[in-house]
Amino acid sequence: MLRVGLTGGIGAGKSAVSQRLQQLGAVIIDSDRLAREVVAAGTEGLAEVVAALGPDVLGADGELDRPALGARVFGDEAARRRLEGIIHPRVRARTIELATAAPPDAIVVNDVPLLVEVGLVPTFHLVIVVDAAPEVRIARLVATRGMTEAQATARIAAQASDADRRAAADVIIDNNGGLDELTSQVTALWRERLLPYEKNLRLRRSAPAGTALRLVPPGPTWPRQAARLIARINHALRPALGHEAELWHIGSTAVPDLPAKDVIDLMLAVPTLQHADKLTDALADAGLPPREGEWFDNARGLPGQTWPKRLHGSADPGRSVNLHVRVAGSPGWRFALLMRDHLRAVPEAREEYAAMKERWAAAHADVESYATAKEPWFDAEAAAAEAWAEETAWQPPARDGG
Repeated sequence: MLRVGLTGGIGAGKSAVSQRLQQLGAVIIDSDRLAREVVAAGTEGLAEVVAALGPDVLGADGELDRPALGARVFGDEAARRRLEGIIHPRVRARTIELATAAPPDAIVVNDVPLLVEVGLVPTFHLVIVVDAAPEVRIARLVATRGMTEAQATARIAAQASDADRRAAADVIIDNNGGLDELTSQVTALWRERLLPYEKNLRLRRSAPAGTALRLVPPGPTWPRQAARLIARINHALRPALGHEAELWHIGSTAVPDLPAKDVIDLMLAVPTLQHADKLTDALADAGLPPREGEWFDNARGLPGQTWPKRLHGSADPGRSVNLHVRVAGSPGWRFALLMRDHLRAVPEAREEYAAMKERWAAAHADVESYATAKEPWFDAEAAAAEAWAEETAWQPPARDGG
């Protein structure tokens, strides 16, 4: 099943997006609703909350007095953490139960207000953030929830910043307009991305990449997107590896100021290709199925020699990815890191590569012939990069963060 995280700041309109996704066929798991259920009257959760925070948070009807609870924990970090320690584990357990009960072809949307704050981003195949300007959100909170402007402003300030949520987003739904505009965005997302993503994931196939060549200007969010992907891969592989994987953002999207195909290239290092094959299922489950065919690197400086690797693509039609799985220390592994760091460090080399990319793109309309045209330049770059490495005492860097 496709696991989608849905979040947004208070007043952004997340509930409206959730409702539309449910109408379209998504299985919605509402964390707010579960948080209420696990501390309903007569539950162990409620008894624990009362024991931890005092009887004043209990109403005369035996239910949690939410205004009293809010007053008790708002601005009191220790009390808030005690409350979260009671509610969050119960919500997680119930979430797992509901997701497990969903059909295998379901699109399961977890509606989590504090998804970013509690570090859940890597656990989903895709994260949707509903976004609206602070002044719009304040007006909505005043109109629909009876808050004063000061109260609304304080509630917004207590959550993750808009910048942090946007950094976590694979998809941003702009809800500064009306309901019709919002509905249109969500419907298009469902049809054009979520439905095909789920099908590709279930069939363990990559989204079609296309053969036509299209270079785009440098993307300022490429490093951030790569970091999200690395975090997801680490989350998926940690049970198998028992530790963080050795992962890097490589290729043109990892170098500032380079035009590139809009494809995020990542590299995973393994001791042997037999180890790589043992990780295939976990990567496919994470949305990165293996690409068909035999894959290899040209060994730079060793004409005619090649080095085998594994290559995984992305099941997500909205984000093209190449995950190169290479043996640590192999020529392809070393060259990917050396070329990236050389181009990052030497402006002249980077500018030459950018100019050559534009020239090759003008002469070749398809990806395959464009790649072939680059091969002689790569051989020359390998020699220049090796000279730079010797001059600077370069060593392959540790894994990238994510």
